[in-house]
Formats: sequence, structure tokens, C-alpha cells
Amino acid sequence: MSKLVLIDGNSIAYRAFFALPLLNNDKGVYTNAVYGFTTMLLKVLEEEEPTHLLVAFDAGKTTFRHETYDEYKSGRQKTPSELSEQLPLIREMLDAFNISHTELANYEADDIIGTLSKQAEEKAWDIKVYSGDKDLLQLVSDKTKVSLTKKGITNVETYDIQAIDERYGINPKQIVDMKGLMGDSSDNIPGVPGIGEKTALKLLKEHGSVEAVLESIDQISGKKMKERLEENKEQALMSKELAVIFRDVPIHLEIDTLKRQALDTKKVIDLFKELEFQSLLSKFDDVEEEKQELEDVPFEKVENITEEIFASPSALIVEVPSENYHHADIWGIAVVNKTGRYYIPLDSALSSESFHKWAADDSKEKYMFDTKRGVVALGWKGITLAGVTHDTLIASYLIDPSVSSHNVADIAARKNKHIVHSDDAVYGKGAKRAIPEESVLADHLARKGEAVFSLKSTLEEELKKNEQYDLFTKLEMPLSLILGKMETSGVLVDKEQLEKMGEELDAKLEELQKEIHELAGTEFNINSPKQLGPVLFEKLNLPVIKKTKTGYSTSADVLEKLEDQHEIIPKLLLYRQVAKLKSTYIEGLLKVIHPDTSKIHTIFNQALTQTGRLSSTEPNLQNIPIRLEEGRRIRKAFVPSKKGWSILAADYSQIELRVLAHIAGDKGLLEAFQKNMDVHTKTAMDVFHVKEEDVTANMRRTAKAVNFGIVYGISDYGLSQSLSITRKEAQEFIDRYLSSYPNVKEYMEEIKEEAREKGYVTTLLNRRRYLPEITSRNFNRRSFAERTAMNTPIQGTAADIIKQAMVDVSATLEKENLHSRLLLQVHDELIFEVPEEEVKKMRELVPKVMEQTMQLDVPLKAEVSYGPTWYDAK
Repeated sequence: MSKLVLIDGNSIAYRAFFALPLLNNDKGVYTNAVYGFTTMLLKVLEEEEPTHLLVAFDAGKTTFRHETYDEYKSGRQKTPSELSEQLPLIREMLDAFNISHTELANYEADDIIGTLSKQAEEKAWDIKVYSGDKDLLQLVSDKTKVSLTKKGITNVETYDIQAIDERYGINPKQIVDMKGLMGDSSDNIPGVPGIGEKTALKLLKEHGSVEAVLESIDQISGKKMKERLEENKEQALMSKELAVIFRDVPIHLEIDTLKRQALDTKKVIDLFKELEFQSLLSKFDDVEEEKQELEDVPFEKVENITEEIFASPSALIVEVPSENYHHADIWGIAVVNKTGRYYIPLDSALSSESFHKWAADDSKEKYMFDTKRGVVALGWKGITLAGVTHDTLIASYLIDPSVSSHNVADIAARKNKHIVHSDDAVYGKGAKRAIPEESVLADHLARKGEAVFSLKSTLEEELKKNEQYDLFTKLEMPLSLILGKMETSGVLVDKEQLEKMGEELDAKLEELQKEIHELAGTEFNINSPKQLGPVLFEKLNLPVIKKTKTGYSTSADVLEKLEDQHEIIPKLLLYRQVAKLKSTYIEGLLKVIHPDTSKIHTIFNQALTQTGRLSSTEPNLQNIPIRLEEGRRIRKAFVPSKKGWSILAADYSQIELRVLAHIAGDKGLLEAFQKNMDVHTKTAMDVFHVKEEDVTANMRRTAKAVNFGIVYGISDYGLSQSLSITRKEAQEFIDRYLSSYPNVKEYMEEIKEEAREKGYVTTLLNRRRYLPEITSRNFNRRSFAERTAMNTPIQGTAADIIKQAMVDVSATLEKENLHSRLLLQVHDELIFEVPEEEVKKMRELVPKVMEQTMQLDVPLKAEVSYGPTWYDAK
């Protein structure tokens, strides 16, 4: 999704100048406005992550508004020279950041922002405007939000439609009417003398607009007020006109050209140095890294391997820089321990019996970074890896999952150990990524090994301090080895079956195309919005929901609103779903079947999500769609690797709601699960105050939506969308739900308070999620943090339970000497391949182990099914 950020350059520069003391560098150049502006810019880039960006400036003192009113903006104090001197420096800074900026004679920055935000809205982009000027609030819409600076420069208050309503009691379009009545002293807009904000808002709530107020003067109470309005009719209308942002500026700039570019690092650093912005320079330490002198880390290259180098414990580095490391080349190996630092070329390691023996020896303690990657990479080379007791990546991730970078160099730097460069600095980025000469590679790997070896005690001390050591040693570390085995084993895919499904989907698309053309009464390219739009909105006369710059919008949300209007719409929606299945899943999966194994070897990301859930990439097997039968049938292609074996699926039932019942300790929810009732029916009974036999399908559907919504911190808007009801009805239902389950409401308030006190929340196994914005003055950021505080302990504990189940089941399979294999984890489901003679035992054993994984105040329940394919197992 494209996101456009528009910054009001003059306004932010002005605010920065007056918010900070007058600073200058040793050359006497004033820098406070540049510093404040840049600080704001860095914060915006980090928090908003815009795809497109522009800073707009005022071009001069005279604009088209002066033709309407000579005195517009007169009386303003002259811009201090200390500020005007800094505006060119701000533009220079923007150039260094490769950020577009513009101005246009006769127009204000507001008008440029209004024009570009309009363009972006027509493309259904998300837009965020930053300014210190309340006039821009008139641009707020369902796609545009406006952040206004408050005290200081980085402290902003963000307005959406709801926030404007809460603050003023009017909609964004009425902001200009408010200015028309009350005027604006900063812009010298006169308004109606004697009318302030309070009176203006009262009049607008009663009448709606300046024009309506003036037409209803006779109905307005107060003789003086009537006189003022009567005497200043023209002035009120003119004031409104002056306040309106012009959104059709003849600017030769398309929003597509505002794509965010990589900054010019050298220019930014040089400018920061020139302006003496030391604190900002520190943010670019990793950029300067290549120039930084690192500590000396001597190492020895070992080609003739002897057992003497394998002291215990040892850090082991298995270097596979490729993102998809299955069958990828290992670039080199390093071993670091108390006896020394050793670089081992791959060929030497592969041909060494001593290395093979040491790697597979469970009693030889090893520390690694990304154990799973090492297990898989060595596994493909025929080397078994065991005895790994510490993983730097997993430890760092558990300590703070919100940190964006968990590579060795960054982890070491955060612990003040500047001993290793980043991989990008050594290998290059993107297409330039390449193996360096051996001396450089050897030095880099030895440094990585030294970092992993020396950081172990520091990281484990933090884990113990956080009460996360058991989570690390008993759950995540064993899990990394299990995931490595799962990735290496892969899951067999019937290529012919997939290709056959592709042909069937082609036939379905052809059939749907024919039906759509018949309903339309004409042939056209269904995939072309330019051709589809006129068919729907001109030929079939369907109501126009939204227009874009290039014509009618035919996006999914538009079609969904028209679903009941014509029978062509459901066909179009189905056509798009089937087309996506064909391209994304059939063709996508065929591309990633490994030619040597005929299997798909997905990669499980163990250190990525902030809730602790596993994710899957290369390909993502966790999002194969199951709503459509055509999507579910894709699972038919996933088969056991041996003839006569079965696929067995074990799925936790309503695990998150069970966790909520336990954490909240709510009597109603506890009773539902303890008595093995249908929890959604029970919720409908409690909320609608009816007997079980009187619960209708619609009541249960509503209860189910709220039950699952509560787990994810649902809002009235979210519930209204999922149930197609009004926000008011949705809020009423949420209120009734919370009054029916008072302990759930109590939990929500308590966990928010706990997050405010501690700055983080935890799962039952002490997995942490930090929430720095829980105390933000920004309503939207604070609200998001509060929702996250409520749902993370639930989602995170559910993630812990499924992970622990993987560890427990794997240990049981090993103990029982079973040949069954764990293949996949998908959300709350474990997928196995099982020999025929073990099916009966596995059907009993797997749910038993899963249900005993964690003791809650409600029973855990796992349901098992099996069949010849993954599809049949469900």
C-alpha cells in the first residue's frame, strides 16, 4: 500500500526555530531550525515509513488570496533573519536525504499539499500531513490524517475524522466555516467581529455552514449576534473563501514521482558534521562502520583439522549469507573458544572426520547465531549438528523483540562490543553482494565467532534478570533444532496434481469470464479497470462509489459495497479470487518445488514476530486460503513422502479464547470451557439473555465475531465492518459483552495499567513485548499500544503453547522410537506424516501430549484428523 507523507516546510521550520534555543556552529551559522526540522524528519521517516514524500514551501509573500483581500496575512511580524538564513540549509538537508521539495509562485504550501493529497486520495493511498497550521485540518478524510505540532517539535497530535469530531464537534469540511465565522488572527482573516471559536462551533452544530447561518439569522437568538452577522455577511463569506485550501494548483508534479529514495549517506554525514549535529551523527554509526577502527581479533586459518581446536564450549559460525539457505553454498566456517579463534575453509571441514564427529557430538557444547540456519546448511552437506546450547539471535530476540535488527554486528554494538562489521559492509548489498577475498572473509567470520562467544554470558544474564531463561533454554533453543529438521525434511508436493488444479482453475476462469460477459452484454478485458469501470457504471448504471484520477474505482472494497446491486458483482469477486489462487498459489508453489527432492522446504522465522508466533517464508505455507473450496483443494497436493503413509493434522481448539478465560479468570468463560459447551453459543446466551435453545444462527455469528475480536482488541469500527452493522450497534454489543464478562473488562483495564507502569507486557511464559507508546500523548499511538497490551499476552501465550507442544511432541516421538515426522506448523495446527502402523498410536498420543503442554484453569483441547493428503486430514 502506498503511503504519501506531505510536510508543510515553512510551518515546521518556524515551529522548530521557536521551540529550540538559538544554536550556531563554530562558524556562526544558525542551526536550531535545521536541527529541529531534521529531528522531526527522522522521526517521521522512522515512524511513518512513507513510500512517497514531499516537503512544500511558501514561494513568497503574495498569493492569489491577496486579490480577494489585500490585508491577507498583513500584520505578521517579519521572519527573523536568523530563521530565513536557515531555510536554504533545510533545503540542502532535504537534497541530501533525496527528499522532494517544491514551491509555486502565487500559491501557499497548504495549496500544494491539498492538491497532492487529493491526487493521492484518488489513488486510494494513505496520506499523512505534518504541519503546525490548523487550516490543514480541512483536508482530513478517511484516507488523510493531519499531525499538528504541539509543544516542542516532535510532539504532535494526529487528527482523523473522529478526532476532529471529538475536539470540535464538527466534520473536517466545516473547518473553513469555523474560520469564516471566527476569523484567524495569524492569517489576518477578519471573520465576524465578536464571534470566537465557542460561538462559531455552536452556530455550525445548529446550522451546518456559514451560508446556512447567514440564511437563518432570524432564527438566531440574541439581538447583538443578529446585528453582527447581518452587518458582516460579505466579510464572513470572504473569510471562508480565504480559509479554503485550493486543491487544483497547476503544479507540474505527479505524486508517482515523489517515491522515497535512498538518502545520500555521504552528503548527510558531511552536512551533519558541518552543522555539528553530533547526536544525529550517532544514528549513522553503521554507515560509518567501514571507516571505524575495530578491536584487533587475531585468528588462525586451519586446513588440517585436529581435535585440539574443538575445546568445549565453542562458538560455531556457519556462514550462509543467502536468505534462502536451503542448498545454498556455505562460504566458510569459524570456531572460537578459550584456546583460540579458527577459520576453517568449507572443503577442509567437509573432508574432516574430526569436524563431523565434533559437530554431531551432543556432549560438545556449542554457541551459535541462528542455529536453525546452521543445522539446515550443514545438513544438506551431510553433517549432523548437535549440542547447541546458546543462540545469540534467539537470546537477543527474546530480550527485546521490537528491535528491528538482530544481526551479530548490531547485537554486539548494543552491548558496546565494536568487534565486527555488518555483513553488508563486508559482502555488499543486493546485486553487489559477493564473497570477498579469503583473508577478508576469514577475519569477518573470526570476529563473528568472537562476538557470539563473548556475548553469551551477557545475554544470558539479561534473560535471567527478565525471568526468561527457562523460555530460552527449555522452549526456544530445543525448538530451533526441531525447526531445522522440519525445514530439511520438507513436505512432498504432487507436482502433477498442482498442474491439474491449475488447468481446472483455468477452466473455471474461462467459465466465469463467459458468465460475466453475458451479464454485461458485451465482451471486455475483466482484468482492466479502464474497461471494467464503464461497463459497471455506464452500461449497467451501477452507483459510483469512488472515482480515481484515471476513471472509476473497481477495487475490492468498491465491489463488495455493490454486491447486492447486480449479480455480475459476486461473479467478478469470485473471478478475482480464483485468478489469485492460480497465480499466487498454483504457479507460486510450482516455482519453489526443489528439483532434487520434489519437496517444498519452507523457512520458519523463529525470531521475527513480536507476539512470538512463527511465520513462514520461501514460500509462506501459513496463508494458503481455505475459505474457497478451490483454495482448500490446494492442500490435496501436499502428500506424505512415503507410499502408504498418511498426513495427520492436530489442531488446538479455540486456544486463544481458552487463554483469555484463564488470564481473565472470568466465571462465564471458564464455565463454558469447563463444561465443554460451545463457547459462542454460551456468549450469545449471556449477552442476549436467552436460553440455549433460543440462540439463533445470527446471534451465534455475532457472538463469535466479538469473541475473536476481543482477543485482537476489536474496535466498534472493526466489528461493524465484520458484521455489516453500524458502529453504534457494534459498540452497544461490545458494551453488553463486557458487562456480561466483567472479569474480561477488568483484565483489559489492569493489563493497560501494568503496561503503563512497566513499559511492557508478558505472556504466561514471560515472553515480553515492549510498548513505549503506551504513554504517548498521541491518541492514535496510545490507543494502538493499549490494544496491543490487551491482546499480546493472549496471542503470545497461545504462540508459546503451540511452540511448547512442538517440543513436547518431538521429544515423545523420539522417546517412543516412532518414525512419524513433524512437517509443518500452521497457526494452531501441527502437521505430521505418519506410517500406517503408527496412525492409531499417533491419534491417541499427539492430542494427549498437546493437551498437557500447559496447565490452565480450563482444559486445552486438540482435535486430530488424518488422510492420504493434507486436504483429507482436515
